[in-house]
Amino acid sequence: MKRLLFFICTLAATNVLFAQADAAAKYAKVITGNNLKKHLSIIAGDEMQGRETGTEGQRKAAAYIESQFKAMGLKPVESLKGYQQYYPLYQDSLKEAQLTVAGKTAEYGKDFIVNMNNNESGKFKGSKTVFAGYGIDDEKYSDYTGLDVKGKIVVIFLGEPKKDGKYFLSGSSRGSAWSFPGIPKKMEAAAAKGAAGVLFINPNQDIFNERAVASGKKTNVYYPRATTAVKALNSAQLSHAFAKTIVGSNFDTLLKIVKINGAVASQWKTESKNKVVYKFEKYRNTINASNVVGVVEGTDKKDEYVFVTAHYDHLGMRDGKIYYGADDDGSGTVAVIQMAEAFQKAATEGNRPRRTMVFMTVSGEEKGLWGSEYYSDNPFFPLDKTTVDLNIDMIGRTDTERTTADTLNYVYVIGHDKISSDLPIINEGANNKYTNLVLDYKFDDPNDQNRIYFRSDHYNFARKGVPVLFFYDGMLKADYHKPTDTVDKISWDLYEKRARMIFHTAWEMANRNDMLKRDTPLNMGTR
Repeated sequence: MKRLLFFICTLAATNVLFAQADAAAKYAKVITGNNLKKHLSIIAGDEMQGRETGTEGQRKAAAYIESQFKAMGLKPVESLKGYQQYYPLYQDSLKEAQLTVAGKTAEYGKDFIVNMNNNESGKFKGSKTVFAGYGIDDEKYSDYTGLDVKGKIVVIFLGEPKKDGKYFLSGSSRGSAWSFPGIPKKMEAAAAKGAAGVLFINPNQDIFNERAVASGKKTNVYYPRATTAVKALNSAQLSHAFAKTIVGSNFDTLLKIVKINGAVASQWKTESKNKVVYKFEKYRNTINASNVVGVVEGTDKKDEYVFVTAHYDHLGMRDGKIYYGADDDGSGTVAVIQMAEAFQKAATEGNRPRRTMVFMTVSGEEKGLWGSEYYSDNPFFPLDKTTVDLNIDMIGRTDTERTTADTLNYVYVIGHDKISSDLPIINEGANNKYTNLVLDYKFDDPNDQNRIYFRSDHYNFARKGVPVLFFYDGMLKADYHKPTDTVDKISWDLYEKRARMIFHTAWEMANRNDMLKRDTPLNMGTR
């Protein structure tokens, strides 16, 4: 009797697996070259104006994606009260900037300019200035050793020192965070030391050209990141001629040292009696951008989540030309729309996934992964219950640098050996069963000079510990970030095949018994 019961249970389980496999093949057929082309012709059409984040084109694209999710019957996220997760962007305009040093009023645009992203409306003053080299405070190298800058104005150069061709702080030919982003980190260090304000000198910018002056009067749209500084400090950048009046006769010698990234000896770090008064005021305009989200609710594991993502923004318009972004990343966006349609059709016909499927297209990727960063810092579903993010960024074309015979039957897969050992097993299994693409892992090399792992939205999931796979066609030359990235260049059969492979991978991850393990270190460093 026990043996008969075991046989019946095994047969039932086998039938369920076969039924799921048959269902996967059935619903994958929703994804077709014709359907992909229909949506992509709209997403990458003239009306969207290149979909630059924070513009009307981006908002039109978001509305189109939302309309598709609604028409399919996907659910909105309850906490969002709709299909869009809005996040703020800022654009600042200068109202007033005044700088007086030792009784001399500096002229804006000639003697100083302001980086508005690193300044808030306010003022500072001090009766003394302290020249502090590069303004670095690190255990490997510190310009603040022996200096008291509390309540004083710190004067520093941009950059960081080298020795024998390598930077002190990184130990390599690549600069550290003291060079890029640089200014915020140096502001933080000055604030921690109790400085009242900071005056910067760029060793390679002795005077300010028209573009530099204009950029100090109005910013581009930017994403507001929280600062970790002890307190908010304001700053101004000085021309070399004006800096010399503060630093003194040693300025020319110091300039020669920092231009070759030399270390600034303690003998040069001096304090002077220079009364400084600085006042700054700006007007801030807040612009909302958004991520567009649709949900197919799961069954017995509905409180666990599979994300399928792509960025729908691109570069907008420049000099009257539309940067269409058909492959980058219209192709990923439309693949998400088509996969959402396939999963929703399955759910409607009684083949609902076990886990909840979350289809999310994000904006701000081209600006610095803004939308996915906002989501990962403000998730509407728990990240520890998010089993995977499958991110799609450019899957419609071929890599013009690829010279192997499989140029019409491959996709680059990034992330397969990171965070979860389950990733390649599931992805390769789905591919071997249904699509037989060549899965190329070359961009998972820790020495990848292109640093592809850090250049799309999956990274913001990975940095939070969520397993990720990133699917990519490798088109880094040809029409990459050019107005010629257009719909007519898409390889429709290959695009369809890649999208179906990702669908099958998502289907397996949504319906397997266990969430993906998190058992492999992220061996690529940091962004």
